[in-house]
Amino acid sequence: MVIPTSYPQINALLEELSAGVRAILGRQFVGMYLDGSLAIGDFEPDKSDLDFVVVTDGDLADETFVALKAMHERLAAEPSKWAKELEGSYISQHALRHERRPAAHPYIDRGSTLAIVRPESGYWVIHRHMLREHGVVLAGPAPRTLIDPVSPNELRQAALGILHEWWMPMLADAPLLQNMFYRCYAVLTMSRMLYTIRHGTIVSKPVAARWAEEVLDRRWTPLIRDALAWSRDTPPDLSDTLGYIRYTCVCGDQAGAGGEHR
Repeated sequence: MVIPTSYPQINALLEELSAGVRAILGRQFVGMYLDGSLAIGDFEPDKSDLDFVVVTDGDLADETFVALKAMHERLAAEPSKWAKELEGSYISQHALRHERRPAAHPYIDRGSTLAIVRPESGYWVIHRHMLREHGVVLAGPAPRTLIDPVSPNELRQAALGILHEWWMPMLADAPLLQNMFYRCYAVLTMSRMLYTIRHGTIVSKPVAARWAEEVLDRRWTPLIRDALAWSRDTPPDLSDTLGYIRYTCVCGDQAGAGGEHR
């Protein structure tokens, strides 16, 4: 495996993960890649998770899923904190290239266990783009050989789908937003959604937040700065965070209808 990051502990975990995955998948293994913050360049060791994608030759049998789940549980029991920060998917080569919203497949969330999950509409459109344009190869062919280009309009529509399916319901019931750090994540994600809706591409959360500070109404500036700080002393206000989510959803609907936002 190549040396993928400048963090030796992370590299050691990724090497162990790659070896375990390849041993379990055998000939079904196609490739393993990093996406997310490690790929796009905004990784922060005290905040970021480790996003990965494993591409397989065909769907996985039940016994293969059980073996992968056991492997992840063994990794999580090790002393390194990074095994608990893994977030990634096991997806077939066919689904990755051809299915806009793939069927449920193995997925592990940060701090959780491997499960069969079908992400919200738009998730894989965005991750295809990230993987194709920025993915770090741990093993296997270049991701551009596995993934067709994603158009700006496809990215915009994907952002709208995620807003409607994941974020809009939080306006009525938002237990996750009781966590101050999730509010930081929410505000930065809304900034990135707005950037994607406006420009039809994906940038890192800090880049999108700085853009939002410059171009949006000044009423959002303190909230965005609090989110960028990730501080217990000045967390984003819950009411303001909900307001920013509502604003982003409205902007998305206006863009979908051909409108503009400020």
